Amino acid sequence: MKVAVVGATGLVGTKMLQVLEERNFPVTELIPVASEKSVGKEVKFKGKAFKVVSMQTAIDMKPAVALFSAGGSTSTEWAPLFAAAGITVIDNSSAWRMDPSKKLVVPEINADALTAEDKIIANPNCSTIQMVVALAPLHKRYKAKRIVVSTYQSVTGTGVKAVNQLMNERKGIQGEMAYAYPIDLNVIPQIDVFLDNGYTKEEMKMVNETKKIMRDDSIRVTSTTVRIPVMGGHSESVNIEFEEEFDLNEVKQLLASSPGVVLVDDPSKQQYPMPKDAHERDEVFVGRLRRDETQPKTLNMWIVSDNLRKGAATNAVQIGEYLMSKGLI
Repeated sequence: MKVAVVGATGLVGTKMLQVLEERNFPVTELIPVASEKSVGKEVKFKGKAFKVVSMQTAIDMKPAVALFSAGGSTSTEWAPLFAAAGITVIDNSSAWRMDPSKKLVVPEINADALTAEDKIIANPNCSTIQMVVALAPLHKRYKAKRIVVSTYQSVTGTGVKAVNQLMNERKGIQGEMAYAYPIDLNVIPQIDVFLDNGYTKEEMKMVNETKKIMRDDSIRVTSTTVRIPVMGGHSESVNIEFEEEFDLNEVKQLLASSPGVVLVDDPSKQQYPMPKDAHERDEVFVGRLRRDETQPKTLNMWIVSDNLRKGAATNAVQIGEYLMSKGLI
Protein backbone atom coordinates (compact mmCIF):
# COMPACT_ATOMS: atom_id res chain seq x y z
CA MET A 1 0.00 0.00 0.00
CA LYS A 2 1.84 3.07 -1.29
CA VAL A 3 0.53 6.18 0.50
CA ALA A 4 1.25 9.79 -0.48
CA VAL A 5 0.84 12.63 2.03
CA VAL A 6 0.57 15.92 0.17
CA GLY A 7 1.51 18.86 2.38
CA ALA A 8 3.62 16.54 4.52
CA THR A 9 5.63 19.34 6.12
CA GLY A 10 2.62 21.37 7.37
CA LEU A 11 0.79 21.11 10.71
CA VAL A 12 -1.96 18.82 9.41
CA GLY A 13 0.38 16.86 7.12
CA THR A 14 2.70 16.17 10.05
CA LYS A 15 -0.30 15.05 12.08
CA MET A 16 -1.39 12.75 9.22
CA LEU A 17 2.00 11.02 9.35
CA GLN A 18 1.65 10.64 13.11
CA VAL A 19 -1.89 9.22 12.86
CA LEU A 20 -0.95 6.81 10.03
CA GLU A 21 1.82 5.48 12.26
CA GLU A 22 -0.28 5.32 15.45
CA ARG A 23 -3.18 3.52 13.75
CA ASN A 24 -0.79 1.14 12.01
CA PHE A 25 -2.16 1.94 8.56
CA PRO A 26 -0.53 -0.64 6.25
CA VAL A 27 1.90 1.72 4.51
CA THR A 28 4.39 -0.26 2.44
CA GLU A 29 5.93 2.87 0.94
CA LEU A 30 5.46 6.44 2.16
CA ILE A 31 5.57 9.24 -0.40
CA PRO A 32 5.82 12.64 1.34
CA VAL A 33 4.91 15.49 -1.00
CA ALA A 34 5.24 19.26 -0.53
CA SER A 35 5.88 22.45 -2.47
CA GLU A 36 8.91 22.75 -4.75
CA LYS A 37 10.85 24.64 -2.09
CA SER A 38 10.52 21.67 0.29
CA VAL A 39 11.54 18.99 -2.22
CA GLY A 40 14.57 17.09 -0.91
CA LYS A 41 13.81 17.83 2.75
CA GLU A 42 13.26 14.83 4.99
CA VAL A 43 10.31 13.78 7.13
CA LYS A 44 10.32 10.98 9.71
CA PHE A 45 7.90 8.06 9.63
CA LYS A 46 8.21 4.95 11.79
CA GLY A 47 11.77 5.89 12.69
CA LYS A 48 12.91 6.24 9.08
CA ALA A 49 13.67 9.34 7.02
CA PHE A 50 11.81 9.88 3.74
CA LYS A 51 12.71 12.54 1.19
CA VAL A 52 9.99 14.97 0.14
CA VAL A 53 9.14 14.72 -3.57
CA SER A 54 7.27 16.92 -6.04
CA MET A 55 3.64 16.49 -7.09
CA GLN A 56 4.45 15.00 -10.48
CA THR A 57 7.01 12.59 -9.01
CA ALA A 58 4.35 11.40 -6.55
CA ILE A 59 1.88 10.75 -9.38
CA ASP A 60 4.54 8.84 -11.31
CA MET A 61 5.14 6.66 -8.21
CA LYS A 62 1.48 5.53 -8.38
CA PRO A 63 0.35 5.45 -4.73
CA ALA A 64 -2.98 3.77 -3.99
CA VAL A 65 -4.15 6.72 -1.93
CA ALA A 66 -3.08 10.34 -1.45
CA LEU A 67 -3.97 12.30 1.67
CA PHE A 68 -4.04 15.99 0.69
CA SER A 69 -3.54 18.85 3.12
CA ALA A 70 -1.95 21.55 1.02
CA GLY A 71 -4.66 24.19 0.59
CA GLY A 72 -7.56 24.70 -1.79
CA SER A 73 -5.70 26.02 -4.85
CA THR A 74 -3.22 23.11 -4.74
CA SER A 75 -6.06 20.61 -4.42
CA THR A 76 -8.02 22.22 -7.27
CA GLU A 77 -5.00 21.95 -9.56
CA TRP A 78 -3.52 18.60 -8.54
CA ALA A 79 -6.25 16.34 -7.10
CA PRO A 80 -7.80 15.74 -10.58
CA LEU A 81 -4.37 14.80 -11.94
CA PHE A 82 -3.83 12.27 -9.14
CA ALA A 83 -7.38 10.93 -9.68
CA ALA A 84 -6.82 10.64 -13.45
CA ALA A 85 -3.83 8.42 -12.66
CA GLY A 86 -6.14 6.09 -10.69
CA ILE A 87 -5.05 7.39 -7.26
CA THR A 88 -7.76 7.87 -4.62
CA VAL A 89 -7.47 11.39 -3.15
CA ILE A 90 -8.76 12.20 0.35
CA ASP A 91 -8.67 15.98 0.41
CA ASN A 92 -8.59 18.09 3.57
CA SER A 93 -9.07 21.47 1.86
CA SER A 94 -12.35 23.25 1.12
CA ALA A 95 -11.86 22.80 -2.65
CA TRP A 96 -14.24 19.87 -3.20
CA ARG A 97 -16.52 19.84 -0.17
CA MET A 98 -19.56 21.42 -1.77
CA ASP A 99 -18.99 19.96 -5.24
CA PRO A 100 -22.21 17.96 -5.89
CA SER A 101 -20.19 15.25 -7.65
CA LYS A 102 -17.91 14.66 -4.62
CA LYS A 103 -18.71 12.87 -1.34
CA LEU A 104 -18.16 14.79 1.91
CA VAL A 105 -17.43 12.11 4.48
CA VAL A 106 -17.37 11.59 8.23
CA PRO A 107 -16.94 7.79 8.51
CA GLU A 108 -19.21 7.39 11.56
CA ILE A 109 -22.06 9.01 9.63
CA ASN A 110 -21.96 8.52 5.87
CA ALA A 111 -19.02 6.36 4.74
CA ASP A 112 -21.60 3.95 3.28
CA ALA A 113 -22.01 6.43 0.39
CA LEU A 114 -18.48 5.70 -0.90
CA THR A 115 -17.82 3.59 -4.00
CA ALA A 116 -14.77 2.57 -6.02
CA GLU A 117 -15.64 5.35 -8.48
CA ASP A 118 -15.02 8.05 -5.84
CA LYS A 119 -11.50 9.14 -6.68
CA ILE A 120 -11.68 12.53 -4.94
CA ILE A 121 -13.23 12.38 -1.46
CA ALA A 122 -13.65 15.53 0.61
CA ASN A 123 -12.72 15.73 4.29
CA PRO A 124 -15.07 18.22 6.03
CA ASN A 125 -14.16 21.35 7.93
CA CYS A 126 -12.81 20.68 11.44
CA SER A 127 -15.57 22.54 13.28
CA THR A 128 -18.26 20.79 11.22
CA ILE A 129 -16.84 17.30 11.84
CA GLN A 130 -17.02 17.44 15.63
CA MET A 131 -20.51 18.92 15.62
CA VAL A 132 -22.04 16.34 13.26
CA VAL A 133 -20.41 13.39 15.09
CA ALA A 134 -22.33 14.45 18.20
CA LEU A 135 -25.43 15.51 16.27
CA ALA A 136 -25.91 12.42 14.08
CA PRO A 137 -27.33 9.97 16.68
CA LEU A 138 -29.65 12.67 18.05
CA HIS A 139 -30.83 13.71 14.58
CA LYS A 140 -31.59 10.09 13.75
CA ARG A 141 -33.75 9.76 16.87
CA TYR A 142 -35.40 13.18 17.23
CA LYS A 143 -34.77 14.98 13.88
CA ALA A 144 -32.94 18.29 14.21
CA LYS A 145 -34.88 21.30 12.91
CA ARG A 146 -32.57 24.19 13.76
CA ILE A 147 -29.02 24.50 15.09
CA VAL A 148 -27.40 27.59 16.60
CA VAL A 149 -23.66 27.09 17.05
CA SER A 150 -20.90 29.32 18.41
CA THR A 151 -17.33 28.06 18.13
CA TYR A 152 -14.21 28.71 20.20
CA GLN A 153 -11.43 27.62 17.87
CA SER A 154 -7.78 26.85 18.56
CA VAL A 155 -5.00 28.82 16.86
CA THR A 156 -3.71 25.49 15.50
CA GLY A 157 -6.59 25.65 13.02
CA THR A 158 -4.81 28.56 11.31
CA GLY A 159 -1.43 26.86 11.20
CA VAL A 160 2.17 27.20 12.40
CA LYS A 161 2.23 30.96 11.79
CA ALA A 162 -0.66 31.47 14.25
CA VAL A 163 0.87 29.20 16.87
CA ASN A 164 4.09 31.22 16.58
CA GLN A 165 2.15 34.49 16.90
CA LEU A 166 0.51 33.32 20.13
CA MET A 167 3.77 32.04 21.61
CA ASN A 168 5.65 35.21 20.60
CA GLU A 169 3.02 37.41 22.20
CA ARG A 170 3.21 35.38 25.41
CA LYS A 171 6.96 36.04 25.49
CA GLY A 172 6.65 39.70 24.49
CA ILE A 173 8.45 39.09 21.20
CA GLN A 174 7.58 41.03 18.03
CA GLY A 175 7.10 38.58 15.18
CA GLU A 176 5.14 37.66 12.07
CA MET A 177 1.38 38.06 12.51
CA ALA A 178 -1.09 35.42 11.31
CA TYR A 179 -4.03 37.59 12.38
CA ALA A 180 -4.86 41.26 11.96
CA TYR A 181 -4.92 41.61 15.76
CA PRO A 182 -3.11 40.18 18.79
CA ILE A 183 -4.53 36.78 19.82
CA ASP A 184 -3.04 36.39 23.32
CA LEU A 185 -5.48 37.71 25.97
CA ASN A 186 -7.90 38.38 23.12
CA VAL A 187 -10.75 36.79 21.14
CA ILE A 188 -11.20 37.38 17.41
CA PRO A 189 -14.77 36.92 16.11
CA GLN A 190 -13.64 36.27 12.54
CA ILE A 191 -12.44 33.04 10.95
CA ASP A 192 -11.78 33.32 7.21
CA VAL A 193 -13.08 36.19 5.05
CA PHE A 194 -16.45 37.92 5.32
CA LEU A 195 -19.10 37.21 2.69
CA ASP A 196 -21.85 39.50 1.35
CA ASN A 197 -24.36 38.16 3.90
CA GLY A 198 -22.18 39.27 6.84
CA TYR A 199 -21.15 35.72 7.74
CA THR A 200 -17.60 34.43 7.29
CA LYS A 201 -16.65 31.57 4.98
CA GLU A 202 -16.00 29.39 8.04
CA GLU A 203 -19.52 30.05 9.32
CA MET A 204 -21.12 29.19 5.99
CA LYS A 205 -18.99 26.04 5.73
CA MET A 206 -20.67 24.80 8.92
CA VAL A 207 -24.11 25.65 7.51
CA ASN A 208 -23.65 23.98 4.13
CA GLU A 209 -21.46 21.03 5.11
CA THR A 210 -23.80 19.96 7.94
CA LYS A 211 -26.69 19.62 5.50
CA LYS A 212 -24.59 17.66 3.00
CA ILE A 213 -23.07 15.24 5.54
CA MET A 214 -26.41 14.64 7.29
CA ARG A 215 -28.11 14.24 3.89
CA ASP A 216 -30.85 16.61 5.01
CA ASP A 217 -31.26 20.07 3.45
CA SER A 218 -34.13 20.89 5.80
CA ILE A 219 -31.84 21.42 8.83
CA ARG A 220 -31.46 25.13 9.49
CA VAL A 221 -28.03 26.09 10.80
CA THR A 222 -26.70 29.48 11.95
CA SER A 223 -23.12 29.86 13.08
CA THR A 224 -20.68 32.30 14.72
CA THR A 225 -17.05 31.18 14.59
CA VAL A 226 -14.45 32.67 16.93
CA ARG A 227 -10.68 32.30 17.30
CA ILE A 228 -9.38 32.05 20.88
CA PRO A 229 -5.83 31.83 22.33
CA VAL A 230 -5.97 28.08 22.96
CA MET A 231 -4.09 24.99 21.77
CA GLY A 232 -5.37 21.45 21.82
CA GLY A 233 -8.76 21.64 20.21
CA HIS A 234 -11.90 23.49 19.16
CA SER A 235 -14.91 23.98 21.46
CA GLU A 236 -18.51 24.59 20.43
CA SER A 237 -21.67 25.72 22.16
CA VAL A 238 -24.56 24.10 20.29
CA ASN A 239 -28.29 24.71 20.66
CA ILE A 240 -30.50 22.20 18.80
CA GLU A 241 -34.24 22.42 18.28
CA PHE A 242 -35.73 18.99 17.48
CA GLU A 243 -38.99 18.01 15.84
CA GLU A 244 -39.58 15.25 18.40
CA GLU A 245 -39.60 15.56 22.19
CA PHE A 246 -36.53 14.08 23.88
CA ASP A 247 -35.69 12.56 27.23
CA LEU A 248 -32.41 13.91 28.64
CA ASN A 249 -31.34 10.53 30.02
CA GLU A 250 -31.97 8.91 26.64
CA VAL A 251 -29.92 11.68 24.97
CA LYS A 252 -27.02 10.84 27.29
CA GLN A 253 -27.36 7.11 26.54
CA LEU A 254 -27.43 7.75 22.79
CA LEU A 255 -24.30 9.88 22.95
CA ALA A 256 -22.45 7.55 25.34
CA SER A 257 -23.06 4.59 23.01
CA SER A 258 -22.21 6.40 19.75
CA PRO A 259 -18.93 5.54 17.99
CA GLY A 260 -16.34 8.28 18.33
CA VAL A 261 -18.19 10.11 21.13
CA VAL A 262 -17.14 10.40 24.79
CA LEU A 263 -19.72 11.78 27.25
CA VAL A 264 -18.16 13.98 29.96
CA ASP A 265 -21.16 15.40 31.78
CA ASP A 266 -21.24 15.57 35.56
CA PRO A 267 -21.83 19.15 36.75
CA SER A 268 -21.82 18.05 40.41
CA LYS A 269 -18.13 17.15 40.00
CA GLN A 270 -17.37 20.02 37.60
CA GLN A 271 -16.76 17.50 34.83
CA TYR A 272 -17.15 18.76 31.26
CA PRO A 273 -15.01 18.66 28.10
CA MET A 274 -12.10 21.09 27.69
CA PRO A 275 -9.55 21.50 24.87
CA LYS A 276 -6.66 20.37 27.07
CA ASP A 277 -8.44 17.04 27.63
CA ALA A 278 -9.13 16.52 23.93
CA HIS A 279 -5.53 17.24 22.88
CA GLU A 280 -4.02 14.27 20.99
CA ARG A 281 -7.28 12.32 21.30
CA ASP A 282 -9.40 11.13 18.37
CA GLU A 283 -12.79 11.23 20.08
CA VAL A 284 -15.41 13.97 20.17
CA PHE A 285 -16.18 14.96 23.77
CA VAL A 286 -19.68 16.12 24.74
CA GLY A 287 -21.01 17.65 27.96
CA ARG A 288 -23.03 20.46 29.58
CA LEU A 289 -26.22 18.72 28.37
CA ARG A 290 -29.34 20.58 29.44
CA ARG A 291 -32.73 21.63 28.18
CA ASP A 292 -33.18 25.09 26.72
CA GLU A 293 -35.72 26.51 29.13
CA THR A 294 -36.88 29.20 26.69
CA GLN A 295 -38.55 26.88 24.18
CA PRO A 296 -39.68 23.24 23.87
CA LYS A 297 -37.80 20.30 22.32
CA THR A 298 -34.48 22.20 22.44
CA LEU A 299 -31.15 20.97 23.79
CA ASN A 300 -27.94 22.78 24.75
CA MET A 301 -24.62 20.95 24.59
CA TRP A 302 -20.89 21.64 24.60
CA ILE A 303 -18.63 19.81 22.13
CA VAL A 304 -14.80 19.63 22.15
CA SER A 305 -12.40 17.83 19.83
CA ASP A 306 -8.77 17.99 18.70
CA ASN A 307 -9.09 19.90 15.42
CA LEU A 308 -5.82 18.55 13.98
CA ARG A 309 -6.83 14.94 14.68
CA LYS A 310 -10.54 14.13 14.36
CA GLY A 311 -11.04 17.56 12.79
CA ALA A 312 -8.53 16.79 10.02
CA ALA A 313 -5.87 14.04 10.02
CA THR A 314 -7.69 11.24 11.85
CA ASN A 315 -10.90 11.68 9.88
CA ALA A 316 -8.93 11.45 6.62
CA VAL A 317 -7.09 8.31 7.77
CA GLN A 318 -10.40 6.78 8.93
CA ILE A 319 -11.79 7.34 5.43
CA GLY A 320 -8.75 5.48 4.10
CA GLU A 321 -9.33 2.67 6.59
CA TYR A 322 -12.96 2.35 5.47
CA LEU A 323 -11.99 2.25 1.79
CA MET A 324 -9.43 -0.44 2.54
CA SER A 325 -11.87 -2.52 4.61
CA LYS A 326 -14.34 -2.51 1.70
CA GLY A 327 -11.70 -3.27 -0.92
CA LEU A 328 -12.18 0.13 -2.57
CA ILE A 329 -8.43 0.92 -2.65
